[in-house]
Amino acid sequence: MSVVDDAWRAAARAEEAAGISIRTLDDPNDQGIAVRIFDEVWPPESGATHVKSNLLRALVHSGGYVAAAFDDSQPVGAALAVVGRHRVSGHESEGGSPEDASSWHAHLHSHMAGVVDAYRNRHVGTAIKLHQRAWALSCGIDTVVWSFDPLVRRNARLNVQKLGTHVRDYMPNFYGNMDDAINAGDPSDRVFAWWVLDGASAISAARAPIADVDSADFDDARVIAIPDDIVSLRTTDPDQALEWRMRVREQFLDALEHDFSVVGLDPHGSYVLAKGSDS
Repeated sequence: MSVVDDAWRAAARAEEAAGISIRTLDDPNDQGIAVRIFDEVWPPESGATHVKSNLLRALVHSGGYVAAAFDDSQPVGAALAVVGRHRVSGHESEGGSPEDASSWHAHLHSHMAGVVDAYRNRHVGTAIKLHQRAWALSCGIDTVVWSFDPLVRRNARLNVQKLGTHVRDYMPNFYGNMDDAINAGDPSDRVFAWWVLDGASAISAARAPIADVDSADFDDARVIAIPDDIVSLRTTDPDQALEWRMRVREQFLDALEHDFSVVGLDPHGSYVLAKGSDS
């Protein structure tokens, strides 16, 4: 069985387990579905919207990915991704220039993926990402990249354990000030998930979630704790939420500067970082 066939089978299993179906929104008349989902998941300021249907039309027409998850006919989640590029190993130093096409590699940048509240904790997000993986592989794209808030534990577990991504980079206040109801008032620090779609971690995670790790199993490890629920904490105690943000920022930046990389999550949902490994 090819990697692509195996990916579609894994995606179908995930849809069945979540009790939903997923399809790409190629018809312009359907693309407003994704707009409505995004605005429900991340409520914008009154009268605003995160994306316009005409932008989604352009993304799809230019090779991007726009899809929605449905419970029967009810939309419950959506995702959008654009085709991007990154420097490949060996071309990231001198000698690799934008004019040298061989120094660049195409990837899919997954900008938004969300599930409405009533369908949280039903593995809909996992199903959407596995559909995105199969779609990308079918298009000849072997890497998907996206940013996520390192303080949101459910996202860390999804990305590291259920999908098998590599966590790279730490970008302080990556998006600048955000005004949606979930992120407003908090610096938009992000780490980046690099998902090598045909890699061992992604293939293994598509079959069963990757297990917790124990920092004691590594000769030199660092553990970065995160709060139980940063989204609620921003509302109930914004000062403490900011303290968590600054603490985790400092710890991540220092660890990455000293060549540590994320190797997994421990049973508490904390990041475990070690040297000489890029999980």
